Amino acid sequence: MISQIKGLHHVTSMAADARQNNAFFTDTLGLRRVKKTVNFDEPSVYHLYYGDETGTPGTVMTYFPFPHIVRGRPGVGEVGETQFSVPKGSLSFWRKRFAAKGVAGLEEDTTFGTSRLRFQGPDGDGFSLIELGDDGRAGWTGAGIPDDAAIRGFSGARLRLQDTAATEELLAFMGYRLSETEGNVTRFVIPGGNGADTIDLESLPRSHFARQGAGSVHHIAFAVPDHAAQLEIRGALMDTGYQVTPVIDRDYFQAIYFRTPGGVLFEVATNEPGFDRDEDTAHLGEALKLPTRYEPIRKRIEAGLVPLSG
Repeated sequence: MISQIKGLHHVTSMAADARQNNAFFTDTLGLRRVKKTVNFDEPSVYHLYYGDETGTPGTVMTYFPFPHIVRGRPGVGEVGETQFSVPKGSLSFWRKRFAAKGVAGLEEDTTFGTSRLRFQGPDGDGFSLIELGDDGRAGWTGAGIPDDAAIRGFSGARLRLQDTAATEELLAFMGYRLSETEGNVTRFVIPGGNGADTIDLESLPRSHFARQGAGSVHHIAFAVPDHAAQLEIRGALMDTGYQVTPVIDRDYFQAIYFRTPGGVLFEVATNEPGFDRDEDTAHLGEALKLPTRYEPIRKRIEAGLVPLSG
């Protein structure tokens, strides 16, 4: 069994409009844009990162905004809900704020004994705020959001699957423990995790498979401390029969990827070196940062990207 994973590192989704996406996460949700770069495989497209002050693993939502992408179709084989942690008693603040800003899909309920406010992003993305009283992480108080309501980071994510059995085995192998079941949803947790340490598996055996597009999660990444731990995990996964990519340098972390039995793309990402490797903490996310190989065509790249504000 793998023991080095402590929870989520980041969640990466796709969007249709970069400016709309940036405004939603920095203004509506009040997160900090901690990095403005490009898709390393398609440099004509932004890769935007939003999180806490430094982009701590377990807080970072990232996006590829493709200008002409079609809307995704929800279904099984994907992350259906990305869950953020907020302080107890703050959902009334968020409900009023979302209503004033025209956020869609507002629905308040209780899940696994905690209050939840579900909502949608600009492309129909599935999100929720979960009230947690024991989350000691510091929130980013952007856009006038008070500390007693600020998002602390992820609490976890909910995967929608036709059959959960094989993914349950995978999560157990990755160090998650079965916590409890509520209806057709089973929760797994990492004891002593990083706060972003729950995964819910929702069983929907008769549902159609998702079609990826704007509003879809592209992949979900799990955090490990360093490259050595990542290599151990890669070897363990391959020994178990998973097809795992070689290590890929993403400048701010190193990544490996593999497809799960239920169809969801998993990544294992290192906590190092972090988002401050090429920017001072006070100015994270301000300048367009490019991988070294794209610096010779910086002017061409910049000319093709829309300004994120103004």
